[in-house]
Amino acid sequence: MEDLILYHRLQFAFTISFHYLFPQLTMGLSALIVWFKWRYIRTGDELYNRSSLFWAKIFAVNFVLGVVTGIPMEFQFGTNWAKFSELTGNIIGQTLAMEGMFSFFLESTFLGLFLFAEKKLSPKMHFLMAFLVFAGTQASGLFIIATHSWMQHPVGYEILENGTFVLKNFSALFANSWLWPSYLHNQMASMVTSAFVMSGVGAFYMLNKNNSDFAKLFLKTGVVTGLVSSTLVIVPFGDMLAQQVARHQPITLSAMEGLFKTQEGAPMVLIGQPNMHTRTIDNKIELPYALSLLTYKRWNAHVKGLDAYDEADWPTNVPALYYAYHIMVGLGTIFLALMGLATYFLRKKRLFEKERLLWALLLAVPFPYIANLAGWYTAELGRQPWLVYGLLRTVDGVSATVSAGNTLFTLLGFIGLYFLLGVFFLLLVGKIIKEGPARHSG
Repeated sequence: MEDLILYHRLQFAFTISFHYLFPQLTMGLSALIVWFKWRYIRTGDELYNRSSLFWAKIFAVNFVLGVVTGIPMEFQFGTNWAKFSELTGNIIGQTLAMEGMFSFFLESTFLGLFLFAEKKLSPKMHFLMAFLVFAGTQASGLFIIATHSWMQHPVGYEILENGTFVLKNFSALFANSWLWPSYLHNQMASMVTSAFVMSGVGAFYMLNKNNSDFAKLFLKTGVVTGLVSSTLVIVPFGDMLAQQVARHQPITLSAMEGLFKTQEGAPMVLIGQPNMHTRTIDNKIELPYALSLLTYKRWNAHVKGLDAYDEADWPTNVPALYYAYHIMVGLGTIFLALMGLATYFLRKKRLFEKERLLWALLLAVPFPYIANLAGWYTAELGRQPWLVYGLLRTVDGVSATVSAGNTLFTLLGFIGLYFLLGVFFLLLVGKIIKEGPARHSG
């Protein structure tokens, strides 16, 4: 049974990780496309219009790959997690259906009009198409995170005699205290990814002395957006979400921070390795009292460690959770510093001359993807050993009739197929970037 659960979880983790590479860009990029189109209407400068069309084509490639990789992921609810779907489908099925019926069709329909009907639409109508694509991406994220938030902090439900969950209050899904901090944190993280990708493309053109006008625009937009979003993703939205974890999943907070022993004036570990044998952090560098202060706003606040809880309720893999969280936080701090430095030189009108800084922006492009995935892993690993926190354990939600061998076989198939899709994606996006924005028109 342990192998079965492991392979089910590995398959879902792999498919959702690969899938999330695409919407984490489109959710933020859609806002920047709207910005370019709005600037075109205000100024009449064709530079903004061609920029919006250029990024819309990159958006479209990401959107298509997101759809293709999202379908198998959702099928796994019925194959690998049939019991979970049977018990909770009356609740999570509603938000997932809304995401598919409303958000997907909204995005796909108006994206097509934006890309292929520019000549037939007035500038204001073309802007409206961009805005509706943006609205679709934001709604899609909201419905997915509403589902996820209910699993993290279930509200508005009733459990029938047969163990089935039913929704007593639909509005409770969207009034969930976990939802809005999680949603805003996620959307800002998507903006960080989009900002770094745009800055990276601008740096690429600048270093190659190609498309210089577009390069400057992409760098300005990406760097400023990157600084703002890298700040907001930490404060206030990251702090708001951390408060939810402390309030509703204190055991998760203890594991994330590597706090094995209950303490007053608990420190925050910056660097260190959790040792599950000794229940300590090896080679640690820590800030005294920082965890108490940030969590409860008091220097000497009492913070429960893992020793305060039954070990059966500990997160299944404490080291993985600890590392995922610290990777996310560490990279987020680096992003803030890098974009702060780039903004400083932008204001001094020296950014475009700083070749080393341009290389740093270019080479930094993959790291927001890593940080976003680490953040997602933090949320998912932190909820374990529960599928629905405190109500339905992971072991009770699997499809027992699907063998471990079958799941491993299909996992290997997904790895091979997604590798080919990844190569195709990189080649296609690389072709669009190589052609350059000047060639992109409706």
